[in-house]
Amino acid sequence: MPERQLVGSRIRNLRLDRGTRQADLARDVGISASYLNLIEHNRRRIGGKLLQDIAKALDADPALLADGSTAAQLVPLREAAAAAPDTTPDLPRIEDFAARFPGWAALVTAQHARIKMLEERVRVLTDQLTHDPRIATSLHEVLSTATAIRSTASILVESRDLDADWQRRFHVNIDSDSQRLAESSRALMEHLDLSGDGVEALVSPLEEAEAFFADRDHAFPDLETARATPAELASGVGSPLARRIVEDRLHRLAEDAARLPAEDFAAAALACDCDAVALAARFDAPVGAVLRRLAFLPRKAGLPEMGLAVCDAAGVITLQRPALGFGLPRGGAGCPLWPLFRALSAPGLVIRRRVSLPGTAGSGRRFDCTAVAEPAGIGVPNLPPRVIATMLVRAPTGQDAGDGRVRADPVGPGCRVCPRTACAARREPSVLSAIGDATL
Repeated sequence: MPERQLVGSRIRNLRLDRGTRQADLARDVGISASYLNLIEHNRRRIGGKLLQDIAKALDADPALLADGSTAAQLVPLREAAAAAPDTTPDLPRIEDFAARFPGWAALVTAQHARIKMLEERVRVLTDQLTHDPRIATSLHEVLSTATAIRSTASILVESRDLDADWQRRFHVNIDSDSQRLAESSRALMEHLDLSGDGVEALVSPLEEAEAFFADRDHAFPDLETARATPAELASGVGSPLARRIVEDRLHRLAEDAARLPAEDFAAAALACDCDAVALAARFDAPVGAVLRRLAFLPRKAGLPEMGLAVCDAAGVITLQRPALGFGLPRGGAGCPLWPLFRALSAPGLVIRRRVSLPGTAGSGRRFDCTAVAEPAGIGVPNLPPRVIATMLVRAPTGQDAGDGRVRADPVGPGCRVCPRTACAARREPSVLSAIGDATL
């Protein structure tokens, strides 16, 4: 039943929940029982003062009875249902559930939001433990300092005939190493601290730069119209290293904007369903520039949301726009099956593939990917060119978009946190419990 027709049903359900007879409710609001019966069976429209009176008589919020009032609750409820594919919620009755039990609906919505937040924190922590070189450096510093203190202490215990001068030197060494150990331990704890409100802890200039772009949704209207320079836009970044990263990226975006004007490019992209090769030929631009432009074009252009990842020849992600639930590790330990990394082995070849992330019983997320590796910068005689790979990610389109039977290449987030067991590309065991080949 359409949402606009459910007002009467909500009234009837609430009346039954309250244990109120139809005749009693009709008398309380000053209408006949037969007219209330027509309302409850959605044969008469209702609103204004009568709706207010009925809501007051049932001790309910009028907004919960108003036509379409549960729409804001239905979206997160459906998201919660989609996030639990192993369950079998009665989706056709989701409107009835939200209307009859608004408190329970709010609880389900709040729990789903909290689960998403906790999953994101786990992802961030896993990414830090797996890929952050500063954590590895801090751990090495803690271990080496603790070993030095242990060695010095052993000498003092075992060499009882040391003169006072040598004992003083060893005591000074222990004191110095102890201070260094305390500082290293504190730095390590700061890296791993996710107790604040923000999920993403800024532990490197690269992450600070990524936060700068994320806070602005990767949109820079003043850069598009040349009203501001990259240096001016990057001036507010705190760290000098992060500021340089931001300015370099903004220079690249400014070059793309000048080469591919937003209005003309967006119209052409809509006309060809964002075909990167066709757009590259039309605007005489590298495919990589077209992929970047599609991902960072202002959303008002009417194009669908798209994600982007750029990596160097070592497979390290140097630029990323997460979208649609897509995201790759910042370090060099991502899944090698992504088209982004495969493109590195064939520079100039445009790779188009549909991929599927792990999920239960075929419920994993799917993406249509376009990737290419191209030379970057100015070439140096007698040296191979520096190559970067670019990959655009979008939701599947076309008639087969929702058909789970259509072939998609299996990919993962990275071996250490990937549940796939039957994978020829696996280079290390997963820290997750194996959940069988059914996840493929």
